[in-house]
Amino acid sequence: MQKKADIRKMIASVEDIHMEAGQRLATPSRKCVVAAVITNPLAGQPDADLDILKDIGADIAAQLVARGCDALAAGPDDIDSYGKGAIVGIDGEIEHAAALIHPRFGAPVRGALGEASEIITSTKKIGGPGAILTVPLTSKLSIWDFDHMDAAASIWSKSHMLNLLVSGTVSIAPGPPIFFVEVIISLASPSAPRTGAPKRG
Repeated sequence: MQKKADIRKMIASVEDIHMEAGQRLATPSRKCVVAAVITNPLAGQPDADLDILKDIGADIAAQLVARGCDALAAGPDDIDSYGKGAIVGIDGEIEHAAALIHPRFGAPVRGALGEASEIITSTKKIGGPGAILTVPLTSKLSIWDFDHMDAAASIWSKSHMLNLLVSGTVSIAPGPPIFFVEVIISLASPSAPRTGAPKRG
């Protein structure tokens, strides 16, 4: 039986870019950051079997991509690019993040986004309250499409991180150790994959 993510919180934030470098876009470029705070069942266990996190990665990926499409009111073919990342609390290991977002995370995301075929670029780190995650974005169809190369910052401010993570990640207050995982989905203007990107022939 596959392990499901123990979700503590989930949030989606949509950014609409109307103007960049003095140019107003006919259609705003959009980015959606979807994040979940989930329990790390392997916190404090550096030599534990990572398979449980691989299962959790597949489960949370499917939930995050569905939430992102809903937040953007977008269909599978409307999404142009994507990225993923994870912050693990200090009671965890960097390999916990790797097991979560690499082996089984990508397939549910690509499967939900039409013709998506490329790997999902990623980042991961260990951090406590106030940690910031900047996730790389690349095209779902061609990772070498330079106009789609971008980034999206984590939606968590310091106060949000304290509200969400202080209960266990850094052991400041009692509670189960947790870690933070997010997947980034980007919906770009058809005429400008990245605002201000040069037009290529």
